[in-house]
Amino acid sequence: MSKIVSLISFTETEQKRIQDIAPHYTITTGKAKELDPSVLREAEILVGWPKSKPDELLHPDSKLKWVQTWSAGVDYLPQETFEERNILLTNTSGIHAIPISEMILGMMLSLSRNLKRAAVNQANGTWDASEDNMSELHGKTMVIVGVGEIGKATAKLAEAFGMNVIGVRRSGKEVEHVSKMVSMERFEEVLTDGDYVVNILPLTDDTRHLFNEQAFAAMKKEACFINVGRGATVDTSALLKALQEKQIASAALDVFEEEPLPNDHPLWSMDNVLITPHITGSTPYYKERAFEIFIENLKAYVKNETLPRNLVDYSRSY
Repeated sequence: MSKIVSLISFTETEQKRIQDIAPHYTITTGKAKELDPSVLREAEILVGWPKSKPDELLHPDSKLKWVQTWSAGVDYLPQETFEERNILLTNTSGIHAIPISEMILGMMLSLSRNLKRAAVNQANGTWDASEDNMSELHGKTMVIVGVGEIGKATAKLAEAFGMNVIGVRRSGKEVEHVSKMVSMERFEEVLTDGDYVVNILPLTDDTRHLFNEQAFAAMKKEACFINVGRGATVDTSALLKALQEKQIASAALDVFEEEPLPNDHPLWSMDNVLITPHITGSTPYYKERAFEIFIENLKAYVKNETLPRNLVDYSRSY
């Protein structure tokens, strides 16, 4: 029998759903470091990707045909090898739309309504009724760079707050709640319009350090930069310089080139910077949503049909 190996634990109910769809497959679950190497080599379908023993899955005798990752990002995977061996790759893109879009709005409100400062004052027992730097989201312009499912959900929330939304995506194709959409070629052009610039880009050769000195120089001095995409899409030194020299007003950052962000990094101590430890996608519904993506793909896979959810295009690396 063919084998499904999952590095993600499944409940009995979930395993039954898998077995009902793929009755000719055996299901093995466990951590990679605890599984016998032969089990990994025999896997035709793998759920997750191991930090240990990845070589077993790419062994010359490996039977691997499809990897369903449990993450949205796939920049850490050996995509060239997958492509050479005709191994399908799907991710969990889309399941983060609700938590990340809500976090983006939370970051914006924290900075525009001085909630970060209020939290610090509360911890210090300080009554500070200063209205300095208080603002509103209403009437402001948000530029979303990388309009996928997260960007669409963010645009919907921003529109509800009375904001104008400009989107940037590879295709330039229009989507609902975005008043103006442009292709990546016009990336810097629209940065000049953004009161809030939100980066939701995946990491590819084309997006690495896309946000550099030139990009930050194109932004308004009043702009707030928000990064919930990938850390390496931003040149950290350029961002730090832009903040220190007041080329931009503030930043809210969830991802970094180096994680954890070093304790002595200057970004930690800046009053106009809000930092979260790569948690914007955290949600108690993560596994539930990811499982449904896997199930939908599994139904197609056993019928030898094109996988309908999040099939990675190796030419784009996402």
